[in-house]
Amino acid sequence: MLRFPLGVLLVSWQYLWRVTALHRSETPGDADDLPPRLAEHLTDEWSKPLSDGVGPMFRRRFAVRIEGAAMTPEELMEAVAANLNRVAPSTVAVFHKTRGKAGPPCEGDEYRVQMPGPWDGPVRVLHCDATSFRLGTLRGHLEAGQIQFSARTAEDGLLEFRTEAWSRAGDRLADLLYSRLRVAKEMQFNMWVHFCLRAAAVAGGRVVGGVRIDTRSIPEELCRRGTSDAADAADAAGAAGG
Repeated sequence: MLRFPLGVLLVSWQYLWRVTALHRSETPGDADDLPPRLAEHLTDEWSKPLSDGVGPMFRRRFAVRIEGAAMTPEELMEAVAANLNRVAPSTVAVFHKTRGKAGPPCEGDEYRVQMPGPWDGPVRVLHCDATSFRLGTLRGHLEAGQIQFSARTAEDGLLEFRTEAWSRAGDRLADLLYSRLRVAKEMQFNMWVHFCLRAAAVAGGRVVGGVRIDTRSIPEELCRRGTSDAADAADAAGAAGG
């Protein structure tokens, strides 16, 4: 528990002294903002899906455009996946692989994310390809939900790195810190901003236009569904085609 106030202080200090422009927007969300469906073969008694959480959900997209990058989207994601601690802020999160072979994340691998406070963050790899990978929360995590890291070439030709989180508080205490006092929410905010900026540095370029953060809030009653209308439609189409 002693790590919690220290971590919050360090995060607050970093936030106050950050010189990169942050462009934040917050708008109401709807059912289409819910996360992708969890694959059955990656779901078990240790899973902590969105429906197991408490309070509203926040879908947050963090994006940076990178000028002068020395890497393609595939090369950047390969570098990020090779060592997650290279881009994670050590004062807030340290990744320890607990299941799977040494090396980059593969589907089904698990990590323990050491964080400030009484929670650590166990997660499971739900999806990975050449330009993205997605993690899902497990029992004991501060939050319930999913997070995805990805890279692509934007329409203007610049490299873009994105972090997208679908998350709500994992329990009542976390809800107090996350949704009511906003402490954990701001800690997460700073963590993913740092992640994006470090990814830009790994790519060998510089951020142009600052960090764009778009937040959509989804009411608690919609979170019981667990997945978006788009995900359900895709599943239905797949079943019909199969």
